[in-house]
Amino acid sequence: MTMIQLVYASMPFGFDDAMLGGILLDARRCNERDDITGALIVRADLYIQLLEGPEKLVEECYARIRRDDRHVDPRTLLRRTIKTRMFPGWAMKDDPALSWIWTRNEVREGAVEKATEDEVLGFFQRISADNVTPLPRA
Repeated sequence: MTMIQLVYASMPFGFDDAMLGGILLDARRCNERDDITGALIVRADLYIQLLEGPEKLVEECYARIRRDDRHVDPRTLLRRTIKTRMFPGWAMKDDPALSWIWTRNEVREGAVEKATEDEVLGFFQRISADNVTPLPRA
């Protein structure tokens, strides 16, 4: 079975804590069911999400996200075959990238479109290096 890692960016539509909670609840439920792991970098002006797992299931998940009206203009930043997961214990880790990722002005000026694959993966490597462990699965 081929495993892939897919990273996309989108703009939130109507962002607030309740919407974010709903997205995370949906993602964690579906990802556990589909053997997908990953992380979501989230701010009021930007989502960047890494999905990893079986190729067919990751592609189906991304297709659902592209249809979800809580995401505006989703675009693929990276798609690659992997042997090991970056977030093996996380159905969906989240990080409120308030200060350590691009500024709002940089996002408006095209930082997402100009980002290299190494830069994007670096964001997620930083999150995966955190010592916080997930809650045990039910």
